[in-house]
Amino acid sequence: MLNIKRKYSITVLTVLFFVIHSQAQKINQFDANGKRTGVWKKFYKNNKLRYQGQFKNGKEVGVFKFYAVGSPYFPSITKDFSKASDSAFVKFYTPKGKVKSEGYMLGKNRVGEWKYYFSNGKIFSIENYAEGKLQGLLKNYYPNGKVTEETHYENGKKNGLSKVYTDDGTLLEELTFKDNVLNGPAKYYDLKGQIKESGAYKDGERHGEWEFYVDGEPTSERPKQKTYSIKRN
Repeated sequence: MLNIKRKYSITVLTVLFFVIHSQAQKINQFDANGKRTGVWKKFYKNNKLRYQGQFKNGKEVGVFKFYAVGSPYFPSITKDFSKASDSAFVKFYTPKGKVKSEGYMLGKNRVGEWKYYFSNGKIFSIENYAEGKLQGLLKNYYPNGKVTEETHYENGKKNGLSKVYTDDGTLLEELTFKDNVLNGPAKYYDLKGQIKESGAYKDGERHGEWEFYVDGEPTSERPKQKTYSIKRN
């Protein structure tokens, strides 16, 4: 009876060995057309995992995980490849596995909405991209959730209105840009939210007449500037 049990155990172990060995052989394979297929894994020179994922007909499918050299426990990047297009939903992580940013990529270019996070998981910034360049509204946030900045972009450059706020939500600046240069109407406010200066810029310089205010009331002279700091991200 004992010999039968031993033979059975040996048989089971042998089968498991061949199953595991067979599975290992199926990694990093090519199909009949020379295209990558099945599970692929690549390693660093120190034998730590660099990335793993699955291919079908030479194309990435499902979730790929990428690891930094010094962070083998949590992926530094994950890419979830779409079945319907060539895009992928990408997440970047901290060494402790917390999401730093996330959004879609097409090849190496960011596309659509991207979100960035503080270490506590709260929103740090929301950006929009087209072909890897900022396009549309960008919003930055304070740690308390209030908006720091709202700026419009076109083709990767500031174009249109840009607003800056204090951490309690008070509007401080309303500026107009064209191709990253101040051009057009501009307004500055004090810490109470009252208008302080209004005028226009041309090619980055103040242009034409400017109006000045004290406590929201017009004044004939430009008041002495009060310094204040803005907590920018």
